[in-house]
Amino acid sequence: MISPYHGISAREAFLTWARIALLSFGGPAGQIAVMHRILVEEKKWIGERRFLHALNYCMLLPGPEAQQLAVYIGWLMHRIRGGIVSGTLFILPGLVSLGVLSWLYAAYGQVGLVASLFFGLKAAVLAIVLDAVVRIGKRALKSRALVCVAAAAFVAIFVFALPFPLIILGAGGFGWFWGRPQGGGHGTAQDGDEELIDLAFAHAVPEHVKPSLSRLVSIAVVGLVLWFAPLAVSVLVLGPGNVFAAIAAFNAKMAVFTFGGAYAVLSYMAQQAVEHYHWLKPDEMLVGLGLAETTPGPLISVVQFVGFLAAQRSPGGLNPMIAGCLGGLIAMWSTFVPSFLWIFMGGPYVEALIGNRRLNAALSAVTAAVVGVILNLALWLALHTLFGRMTAWGLLRLPVPASVNWAAMGIALAAMVAIFRFRVGIFAVLLGASVGGIALHLADLA
Repeated sequence: MISPYHGISAREAFLTWARIALLSFGGPAGQIAVMHRILVEEKKWIGERRFLHALNYCMLLPGPEAQQLAVYIGWLMHRIRGGIVSGTLFILPGLVSLGVLSWLYAAYGQVGLVASLFFGLKAAVLAIVLDAVVRIGKRALKSRALVCVAAAAFVAIFVFALPFPLIILGAGGFGWFWGRPQGGGHGTAQDGDEELIDLAFAHAVPEHVKPSLSRLVSIAVVGLVLWFAPLAVSVLVLGPGNVFAAIAAFNAKMAVFTFGGAYAVLSYMAQQAVEHYHWLKPDEMLVGLGLAETTPGPLISVVQFVGFLAAQRSPGGLNPMIAGCLGGLIAMWSTFVPSFLWIFMGGPYVEALIGNRRLNAALSAVTAAVVGVILNLALWLALHTLFGRMTAWGLLRLPVPASVNWAAMGIALAAMVAIFRFRVGIFAVLLGASVGGIALHLADLA
C-alpha cells in the first residue's frame, strides 16, 4: 500500500505547518484560505474536493473549524501524531504571543499610554463584531424562516438571557424537522485529483482512516482522561471551589457548544465570565477580543486572556502572574483538546453524513441562530463600552444617554467607516484605533 504521506518528510511537514501557523491571521476565513493556498495549490498534498470535504466535516463540529481542519489534514497525512503536530503548531504562535500580551495587560494595563492603547482597541472591536454580523447574515439568512430563527435567537438571549447551548439545540431541532429528508452522502472517490494524498487513497485506504470500534474506544478513553486532567488535578489538590477548577470546567463545557464560529460563543462566554463568574469587566473582555484579533490563531484563543485574568486575580497561594499563566494554559487546554478528540474519533465515521438533507437543514438553522447571538454580542459590548451607566427597564438593562463616552463613540464610528466603507483590514483598523486612543490620551495631558 502506498503511504498517504509518501514523499513528505517529517521535517517538511513540520516546517509547512509552522509556516501556516505564523500566517494564520484574519479569522477562520483567512486561515482556511492560507491552508488552501499552501496545501492545495502550492504543495499539492491534498486535492480540492477532499479539502472541501474535510472542511465540511469540520463545520459540523463544535470548536474552531480552521484549527480542526489543520488537525484533520495532519491526521490524514501522518495519522494521529500528524494531527497532534499540525493542530498544536496551529495554535502555538498565538498561545505564546497572547500569553505575553495578557501578562503585559495584567501588569501595566492601567498605566498611562498602555491604558489608552487598549481603550482604542476595545472601541474598534465593536465594528469588527458588527461586520461579522453582516457577513454571516448575508450568507446564512436565505429565507424568511431563517430570518425568524435569527430574530428569535436574539430575543431569547438578549431579553430572556436563555443559555446559549439551549438556543443552539432549539435551532438545530427546528431545522431538523423543518428540512425534508434526503439520504445519501459524499462518496470517497476523487477522480481527477492528482495530489499526493488523493493518489495514495485511490490506491488503498490507509488503516487509520478505516472505521474501527476498538480504536474509537481507546481514543475516547485516552482523550477524555487528558481533556479533564486539569479539572481533576485542580479539584484533588486545591478543592472544588478553586479558580483553576472553575476555569477548566467552564471552558470544557463551552467547547462542546461552540457551533457557528468564535463570535457566536463569545457572546455566551463574555456574559458568563463577566456577569456570572466576575472574572473581568466588560471593557476588559473587549481588550481580550482585540488582542486575539491581532495575534495568529483562532479567535476563541481569547479564553487564554480570560483565564489569565481570572487566575491572576484569585491566585490562592501562588504568585499572581504564575497563577495567571497557569489559568490561561488550563483555559486553552480545556478548549482545544476536544478539537483533536472530535477528529480522531469521528473522522472515519461522520463523513458519510455530509450531504444529508435533514442534517444540512439543522445546520442552516443553527447558523441563522448564530447571527442573532452575534448581534447580541455586538449590542452587549456596545452598551458596556459606549456608555458609563446602565439602568433597569423591565427585563432589560438600558444605557443612560447622559453617560455616553464620546471618545469611544468616535473611535468606534471611525472603525465602522474604515471597515464598511473602505474595506480596511482588521489589523490596520485595530492599529489605527490604538493610535487614536494614544492620541486622545496625549491630548488630555497637553
